[in-house]
Amino acid sequence: QVQLVESGGGLVQAGGSLRLSCAASGRTFSNYFRSYAMGWFRQAPGKEREFVAAISWGGGSTYYADSVKGRFTISRDNAKNMVYLQMDSLKPEDTAIYYCAAGRDRYKLGLRRDEYGYWGQGTQVTVSS
Repeated sequence: QVQLVESGGGLVQAGGSLRLSCAASGRTFSNYFRSYAMGWFRQAPGKEREFVAAISWGGGSTYYADSVKGRFTISRDNAKNMVYLQMDSLKPEDTAIYYCAAGRDRYKLGLRRDEYGYWGQGTQVTVSS
């Protein structure tokens, strides 16, 4: 059983920053967290859920959507079973529910929704203009 819990969302003005956190737990998953790629996705009202960022199991590789490249930074702390998304220079178009996700398979990094098998409940990010 896998549990992913996001936190850190909120309301911020354009140009501001937020840091999202994702806590991973589960009796078995906790022991293997460091072998799973992790990702962040977002879903705006009326739109499909889209990829934002991903990080490899060891943290050595990261990938970003073009829309957030240079503004967002994904990181992880395997000792704490945590994943983070630092969001700077936020824009109104970043407004969405942000979801943390764990890869479906160990030692595999993907950028598509179907490559992630575990999802959190999401945290709302609202950027005002």
